[in-house]
Amino acid sequence: MDTVIAVNDLSAGYQNKSILNNVSFSVKRGEMIGIIGPNGAGKSTLLKTIRGLLPKQKGSIFLFETDIDALSEREFARNVAYLQQHVDVSFGYTGKELVMAGRYPYLEWWQGESSADETIVRQCMEYTGVWDLADTSVEQVSGGQKQRILLAKVLAQKTPILFLDEPTTGLDIVYQEEIFRFCETLCKAGKTVIMVAHELNLAAKFCNRLLLVASGGILADGSPEEVLDAGHLSIAYNVPVKVIKNPNSGGIEITTLPSRAEEERKESLIKVICEN
Repeated sequence: MDTVIAVNDLSAGYQNKSILNNVSFSVKRGEMIGIIGPNGAGKSTLLKTIRGLLPKQKGSIFLFETDIDALSEREFARNVAYLQQHVDVSFGYTGKELVMAGRYPYLEWWQGESSADETIVRQCMEYTGVWDLADTSVEQVSGGQKQRILLAKVLAQKTPILFLDEPTTGLDIVYQEEIFRFCETLCKAGKTVIMVAHELNLAAKFCNRLLLVASGGILADGSPEEVLDAGHLSIAYNVPVKVIKNPNSGGIEITTLPSRAEEERKESLIKVICEN
């Protein structure tokens, strides 16, 4: 497999505050990589920096052997589609108009959308179950519906690489698993997916590689079986973690175990809020 992304000795953060330090890894074509870790560890920061939305503090990032600093926004958008964690959509865009924005990297300023663009947009919206919202203002849809519209926009961009920052936020369990399964299918077809995921059990089931981000860097990098180790997870999340293999499904299941200190805090709080 060819290397599509190379991250070398990267430090990243906001202004003068470093969140990640000396991070290095490469991504191969066709990989489905889940970025996991506790809140605030730097998962979204890593994805934003690789996408060029946050300036690097140190190090280098190469996309198809080209330094990302040398890429125009249009060149980047033709290679990487990015689903952000929080997207503020204003101006009364309809569902279809928002998804159609995914086709703009391929259009010159004087060009309108073609029939092929229309077909791509409709197919993507039908897949994510939001074609019935094509003419509805995005300001009037639910959080889950908005997320599916944004996912359709990313798919309509037709890039070889997809960055998805918590793509299943606000979705029910049926759509959560469907999104992971669809990404797995995309990767088998040759696309590359890097996603920030909180659903560890789904990440274990569908991703072929995980990056565990914690303590200012990558604590573990490898297959789900290698990364989802009780020791690694207990260090990353700072709580006792139990990892078991389901004898029926063969899948990995992860649960946290209460620490004695947590039990004492809970007992103290219950006593306070339940006393007459």
